[in-house]
Amino acid sequence: MTAPRSELAARLAGYDSLVEVGIGRRPEVAAALVDAGCDVVATDVFDPPVPEGVRFVRDDVVARAEGLAGDDPGDPYRVDAVYGLNLPAELQSAARDVARAAGADCLFTTLGFEEPTIPVDRESAGRETLYVARPARHR
Repeated sequence: MTAPRSELAARLAGYDSLVEVGIGRRPEVAAALVDAGCDVVATDVFDPPVPEGVRFVRDDVVARAEGLAGDDPGDPYRVDAVYGLNLPAELQSAARDVARAAGADCLFTTLGFEEPTIPVDRESAGRETLYVARPARHR
């Protein structure tokens, strides 16, 4: 794992349970989180290999967000944090909506050249920028 990813994993390790949206072929942060004692679920629309200790669930976060009924996003999203690495613009609002339904934080990185499409706060994690979705405003 490269140094920026270790700093990112160290930041995310503050959560007990997490789900990584769209793990793809980049499992190093999920593996580091498991090594740090976190419970990690990985999701994707196809079945990539995942590290030992990471539970995998095939899921489409966009379809999940569109099907939200009430405040229960369902398994596997009953976690403290939902995160995505290199999360494309078209998945950002869905990941945020699912996280909100779970009462979880939503954190992500982008492809680097993209700006987030949802309201966020920015944090530095080594050389990477971690975006933290702002909570919904209460009326």
